Amino acid sequence: MQDSVSELVDRLRAKAPAYLDLLTAKTDEEFEAAFTTLLETAVRQLEKNGKNYVGLGETGLSAVLASALTMPGLTVTQEAHSNRHVDLTIEADHCTPARVKLGEAKIYATPSYHIKGVTQLLGRYTTGRELTGLLINYVRRPGIKGITTTLMAAIDKEKPERLVAPCEPHKLKWSFSSKHEHLSGETLTVDHIGCNLGYGDEKT
Repeated sequence: MQDSVSELVDRLRAKAPAYLDLLTAKTDEEFEAAFTTLLETAVRQLEKNGKNYVGLGETGLSAVLASALTMPGLTVTQEAHSNRHVDLTIEADHCTPARVKLGEAKIYATPSYHIKGVTQLLGRYTTGRELTGLLINYVRRPGIKGITTTLMAAIDKEKPERLVAPCEPHKLKWSFSSKHEHLSGETLTVDHIGCNLGYGDEKT
């Protein structure tokens, strides 16, 4: 039996190291690092198939993303109840203490619309117990690099939800992080994750 378990671990380590890291994470920091790798893979899949999702709105795009992230040990649900119905709830199964991430998703329109997502995520849904929040930014127009820079500047200027420091670049491309003083007294981080769906010739 021990040999079988060891063989399974070796296979996972060779083929899906981030998945294994997620399942075996001992700290929140280890969990976040492994999850970020899995999130990048899911976002890349969404981007590569962007033309197949032209007719989908925020809910449909998030359904695709949730499906890509869901796996044994990680449950991703849509419209779960957390004070109100949050777009994405990501839960590590059989984990004590519980590791839960909440996510809001927006098709980019304007900086103010994106900031509305920050307010919804931190002001309505988050209790303060959750890990780093997610704000998925689906960009369907050219220039996601410039849009990301514009969003960072807008959040630094407006300081939504008691922003405590300037936004910082995230390790994922076209993404950044912001830190906020939550009403619970905790300082919470939101990762703003850019998803590039605005490339190529829309007529083809």
